[in-house]
Amino acid sequence: MKIPTHILAPLMLTLFLAGCQGSSLEDLSPNGAGTQLPEKLVKSMKAKGMSTTSPVMFRIFKEESVLEVWKRKDNGRYDMVTSYQICKWSGKLGPKFIEGDRQAPEGFYSVRPAQMNPKSSYYLSFNTGFPNGLDRALGRTGANLMVHGACSSSGCYSMTDAQVAQIYAFARDAFKGGQESIQLEAFPFRMTAANMARYRDDPNYAFWKNLKEGYDHFEITKVPPKVDVCEKKYVFNHTSDPNAPIAATSTCPPSDQPESLKMAYQSYQTSYETAFSSMVGKGKIQPPSRSIQGLTEAKIIADWSARRARGERVTQEPPSLSPQDKDAASKPQIMVRLASAVAADKAREEKEAAKRSRMTKNTVLTTPAPVALATPAPSAAPMTQAPTSAPETTAALTPATSAPAAVQPAPAKKAWWKIIGN
Repeated sequence: MKIPTHILAPLMLTLFLAGCQGSSLEDLSPNGAGTQLPEKLVKSMKAKGMSTTSPVMFRIFKEESVLEVWKRKDNGRYDMVTSYQICKWSGKLGPKFIEGDRQAPEGFYSVRPAQMNPKSSYYLSFNTGFPNGLDRALGRTGANLMVHGACSSSGCYSMTDAQVAQIYAFARDAFKGGQESIQLEAFPFRMTAANMARYRDDPNYAFWKNLKEGYDHFEITKVPPKVDVCEKKYVFNHTSDPNAPIAATSTCPPSDQPESLKMAYQSYQTSYETAFSSMVGKGKIQPPSRSIQGLTEAKIIADWSARRARGERVTQEPPSLSPQDKDAASKPQIMVRLASAVAADKAREEKEAAKRSRMTKNTVLTTPAPVALATPAPSAAPMTQAPTSAPETTAALTPATSAPAAVQPAPAKKAWWKIIGN
């Protein structure tokens, strides 16, 4: 039975609205932004005293290529829910210095709802918040540093699509629960005594020691630290007043940390210093990974990135000042161009060739036909013309040449208009 259109349209609208009850627009958004967490994970959270909408925090460790998800329990302390192996992250250990240095950032960042991108060309993404207050105070530049899917990175932390769908869901559900800002902590490595001893001679060591203070505060309290910036460095749980006036480049105000926190931190540091000294004395520590050697290397890489983007022929890998690469500098480097640049050149050549072909064709089509001339009488000597490459026209005609001595002189010719007139 055929249902009339004036009845079918309202019926379809009713079914659509009924089907959306209990859903949100996010559930209909592209790229899996409405993906729900696996039931097994939800049960695990519930067993730890968490809900899907309880506050969340993310921690990233470059050297281990790990992103951890922590959520707040009913007692106010955080516990790790799960972790994901980072598919790709860009650059080396060390902070991001300038636009184009291909470095994934390190530091303490805030992720807010406006930074979530359900329509990302990298499946799903959220902006890390770089540059933050410290980055700006230090003159560090860059934009659009993301955690995203697609397993492809040029300054970001890239996950698989399946991974980022779950990470995105953790953040989305926490915002639904009322969390205003999610803390994202990005470290070069786990800030243990052994690792700090490995990197004690690295040019980024002072910055990493500052990061370690925040790392330690979380390890002690299992609560994301309150992060401020003053004297061009991070300070953690420095004041209890959320509205305390702290300027990134100004002198740090007096601290009002609780005495219990001060004592716990001091005790933690004492144990750490003992372990650190022990690791340095052993002398058998895993060799450090490559790290960016400050602003100088960042500028060199940024220049390499710019030339690469222009399609110039550059080395396959960006230049490196890392001690581990000192021997590679004397070896021949493979020079490459972006496939996109090669394709662009080929397309341009084909376009120019097609243009030349059209011009040649149009020239042939628009060339006027030569004027037909009457043939002289058989007894007359043939009329000759001066050689020319131009198309034959009446203007190209030349006077007749004298006949050879062995031939009788040709009779006088009639003017060409008389020939045509006859």
